[in-house]
Amino acid sequence: MSKIPTKAEILDWIEHNPTLTAKRDIAKAFGIKGAARIDLKRVLKELEDEGHLEKRKRSYQDPDRLPPVSVLVVTGPDNQGDLFAKPMEWHGEGKEPVVLVIPRASDPALGEGDRILARLTLVKNQDHHYEARLIRRIGTNPKKVLGIFRKGAEGGRIVPIDKGLDREWIVGADATFGAKDGELVEGEQAGPKGRMGLPRARIIERLGDPSAPRAVSLIAIHQHGIPDEFPDDVIAEADAQKPVGLKGREDLRDLPLITIDPSDARDHDDACYAHADEDPKNEGGHIIWVAIADVAAYVTPGSALDREARKRGNSTYFPDRVVPMLPDRLSGDLCSLHEGVPRACIAVRMQIDAKGNKLSHSFHRGLMRSPASLNYEEVQDAIDGNPNDRCGPLLEPVLRPLYAAYHALVKARNARQPLDLDLPERRVVLDEDGTVRSINFKDRLDAHRLIEEFMVLANVAAAETLLSKKVPLLFRIHEEPTQEKIKSLRETAEAAGFTLAKGQVLQTQHLNRLLHDAAGTDEAELINLTTLRSMTQAYYGPQHIGHFGLALRSYAHFTSPIRRYSDLIVHRGLIAAHGWGKDGLRPEDYDQLEQIGAHISDTERRSMMAERDTTDRYLASYLSERVGNEFTGRISGIARFGIFVKLDETGADGLVPMRSIGNEYFHFDGEAQTLMGADTGMIISLGQRVTVRLAEAVPVTGGIALELLQLEGAKVPQGERRSPAGRSGPRRKAVKAKRKKDKIKRKVARQRRR
Repeated sequence: MSKIPTKAEILDWIEHNPTLTAKRDIAKAFGIKGAARIDLKRVLKELEDEGHLEKRKRSYQDPDRLPPVSVLVVTGPDNQGDLFAKPMEWHGEGKEPVVLVIPRASDPALGEGDRILARLTLVKNQDHHYEARLIRRIGTNPKKVLGIFRKGAEGGRIVPIDKGLDREWIVGADATFGAKDGELVEGEQAGPKGRMGLPRARIIERLGDPSAPRAVSLIAIHQHGIPDEFPDDVIAEADAQKPVGLKGREDLRDLPLITIDPSDARDHDDACYAHADEDPKNEGGHIIWVAIADVAAYVTPGSALDREARKRGNSTYFPDRVVPMLPDRLSGDLCSLHEGVPRACIAVRMQIDAKGNKLSHSFHRGLMRSPASLNYEEVQDAIDGNPNDRCGPLLEPVLRPLYAAYHALVKARNARQPLDLDLPERRVVLDEDGTVRSINFKDRLDAHRLIEEFMVLANVAAAETLLSKKVPLLFRIHEEPTQEKIKSLRETAEAAGFTLAKGQVLQTQHLNRLLHDAAGTDEAELINLTTLRSMTQAYYGPQHIGHFGLALRSYAHFTSPIRRYSDLIVHRGLIAAHGWGKDGLRPEDYDQLEQIGAHISDTERRSMMAERDTTDRYLASYLSERVGNEFTGRISGIARFGIFVKLDETGADGLVPMRSIGNEYFHFDGEAQTLMGADTGMIISLGQRVTVRLAEAVPVTGGIALELLQLEGAKVPQGERRSPAGRSGPRRKAVKAKRKKDKIKRKVARQRRR
């Protein structure tokens, strides 16, 4: 009896003989006859179940395209000195692609047999198909340092900017990467760990002036204490992971589950597909599939990866970089739902009626393969009648059914009345050298809203399932606003000529009515901002309180486990609830949910502050060359020390100090949020249109100082500067203050009625 080939031998044969992949060809190649064919069939079936092969009719083929982050094996340089590599994981139908490694001057030397994690770019070239940039060598995790380079006689040193690091790093003459004295640089360890004396480093990136744009996000990372280096055991665990196969999973590879993300997205958490419901009892209804990356299959409870993911809580996003919750091997490769690659997922199938109401749902642990990774703009263009080559073939079978289901969900949304704020989101656009090219406001397309509605529905399904199966979970909680904040919002609305209902339990529909009344008026932005500020901050916890803003009774985050630890907890809950494996939520985890929820709520706020500070610094950098220019804007905040103005062009917030408003003394009314001039009676209030001059923009701090020139189109009057000297005794002073306060209130009331 002929020896049955190993799985590796079979895969190697198929790799080198892409036209001879039928079972008969494989059997002939290995001399297998008779009853031994049964054993060969069993091995081929196992390879298929594991996701290494795909059976198409009577042949076995590798299911096309390398993920943008892949593990490669260096095959060595050619006779021209170019370094080539091959993929560790290849599911394509044709010949294995050739990858050209493009080394940077600071990259360590690579040799034949080295395994590397690399970021790939698809190219059209005669001798190679991809170009690769090294992320790191597999099995290595060099420590990194951010600091100021100080040039020396031979090389130099890096002085860390992190207060927690008091030791300098020595840089050899051949490892400076051309850095100049005083530049902000990023370096990595060069040489063995634990060496006596100062650590040695090689500079891997020059960031230039410490106040320059490219340094902004790195400084924010260090200032806010965001972990940006993975420990060795975490990297080792990630590197040891292998792609999850079909065993124990449903085969969802035939479902055209597409991903729709921003054009610069590096990872893909979610994919979706929809079609008309064939059930005659649900005429006009739809079936919606949402598939989410099965991160829980790789990040198991109590593992090093799990501990680090919990510590980070979430990924943090900056205009020029991402600090991921998981190492690149997972976030950019194995857990990302890349086009044409088999990937493990947890999917939810949801049935909705013609009005968008969810009738039923079910969860499935499966293996999927996305036919396309699309971006929002190209999807919207296709629906609007301008499909490109990628979207054209998908327009009728995939995209139009998705939009049909979305339009049904819009009906349910309109009936539910979630809070409908209209606040444009700023987008910082950088050039390759890191300088700010422009500050744009992101377009809100139906393609964005489609994905949002699908994800909200999937999150509701996850919460409802775990509640029904009595499995503890972390809810996404958003409590209703406090009475004090609603009172302040009501007063602002009344001052602007609008009404917010009184004497009833506040619901989002009441707020939406106010927002709708203000839409299209000069006060629209003011009402939107004030409404946002009246809201409480959402958080995570095991209490079933509900989500006020979304007007939902049960809500949990399920759809982004690559970048949010909360979603990973929900995934584990679903695994435990369905009995899918040992990688689900454990009984001993239940008591920790309160603590975990509080921690990841804190890490979320930390990331938001770091992202906001970074955006402020980029805005200040962008405006720093326009000091002296005039801008229009709207008053967005009032304090005792001055007024805050949001500029129309960029959305940047700047401060007009009290001393630069006028010569007169201004009375501050915190309750009414106004300033009133003691001499002129001029009233400054939220939402007023202003013209200002840019006095200062400091990129290092993100501070923007303004001078007030015009208020509601009129020049700001200058009152007489009053001296506090000569004031009378305390009793008379109190009487005069009361009279003045009453006078101010009357003036403010008259102003509001106008």
